[in-house]
Amino acid sequence: MGRLFVLTLEGSIYKCKYCQTHLALADHIISKSFHCSHGKAYLFDKVVNVTVGAKEDRMMMTGMHTVVDTFCVGCGSIVGWKYEAAHDKTQKYKEGKFILERFKVAGPDGSLYTVSLDDQLGSDADEP
Repeated sequence: MGRLFVLTLEGSIYKCKYCQTHLALADHIISKSFHCSHGKAYLFDKVVNVTVGAKEDRMMMTGMHTVVDTFCVGCGSIVGWKYEAAHDKTQKYKEGKFILERFKVAGPDGSLYTVSLDDQLGSDADEP
């Protein structure tokens, strides 16, 4: 294992809610209309300070995708996933993009997203 370098971002920052490690800039949000099992999720063009897990195929609301889970380098918590491949050509725009689950990050203003019972009853969908 090599030495861990953590990037510090400037501006409106999304952070890991557990350890406050910087993850992404608000400027890099592509869409706020994604959903996961914990409620809202945001699609980002770029994130930092994450490691990725093994590739796996997952059936989501918009079809089959090959994804890797993303983990905070500060505390190891899963914070979302990265789209490696979309099996439907209409979903190709997601390839190489990242989802951060709103429940697992602190917003730029320091706010935390809480989960309601309705959100917990939802599905692992990547769009409404």
